[in-house]
Amino acid sequence: MFIDTHTHLYDEQEIAEQDIVIQRAIDAGVSKMYMPNCDSQTITGMLQIAQRFPNNCFAMMGLHPCYVKEKFEEELAVVEAWLKKQKFFAVGEIGLDYYWDKTFAAQQQVAFEQQIDWALQYDLPIVIHSRESNQECIETVQRKQNGQLKGIFHCFSGTAAQALQIVELGMYIGIGGVVTYKKNNLGEVLTTVDLSSVVLETDAPYLAPVPYRGKRNESSYIPFIAEKIAELKGITIEEVAEVTTSNAKKIFR
Repeated sequence: MFIDTHTHLYDEQEIAEQDIVIQRAIDAGVSKMYMPNCDSQTITGMLQIAQRFPNNCFAMMGLHPCYVKEKFEEELAVVEAWLKKQKFFAVGEIGLDYYWDKTFAAQQQVAFEQQIDWALQYDLPIVIHSRESNQECIETVQRKQNGQLKGIFHCFSGTAAQALQIVELGMYIGIGGVVTYKKNNLGEVLTTVDLSSVVLETDAPYLAPVPYRGKRNESSYIPFIAEKIAELKGITIEEVAEVTTSNAKKIFR
C-alpha cells in the first residue's frame, strides 16, 4: 500500500478524467491521496472530491505562496474561516516561492508564519512549498518549532545538509517524480537521510516520473517513485511502501 502525500486532483488537467484517475491510483495500490489547497478558488473542487471519495481523498487548507498577492490578507481570512469550520488533515500548501517572482516576498513570509501559527493552534501538520527558498523555510520552521510542529517539506530540492536540518527539526522530506530524472541530487539526499524521514508524493498533474516525464502526472505513478528510491537505497520496493506509508500515517494521523 502506498500513500500520495501531495496531489492536486482538482486541477483542471485532472477534472475530465477525475474518477478514472482516482480509480487507477487505488488499483495501483495508492489507497490514500492528500490534496493541498492553493487559494479560495480551489476549495470547492477540492472539497467535492474529498466528499465523493471519503476513504481515499483528503483535504488540506492553506494559501499557496504563489497565490500571495495584494489581497493576501483576504485570502488568509478565508483559510482561517475554513479551519474554524471543519476538519482538515494539514495546513498546506504553505511556504515561500522565490522562483517566479519576489514582488510579494515579504507578504509570503507573513502568510507562511501566520499559517504555521494556525497549524499549531489546531494541532495540524504543515505541508511546505520551498522553491528557491529552502534555507529561508528551514529558518522559519526553526523559529516556530516548539516541539509540537510537524509536517513535510514537499518536493524537496535542497542539499543533503539542508535535508539533515529538516530531519533534525522533526519534519519529513517529500520525494516525487524528480528522483527518477537523470539530473538531480536526490540520490545524495536519500543516501544521507534515513527512510524513516521520507514520504512519497506526485505533485500531480506536474513532475511526472520516468517513463511518463513530460506528460500529465497522476497518483497511480507513485510505484515508479518508490521503485527508484528502493534502487537508490538498495532495499525492496515493499520496504519503501511499508516505511513511507507508516511515516505518512504518523503525519496525518
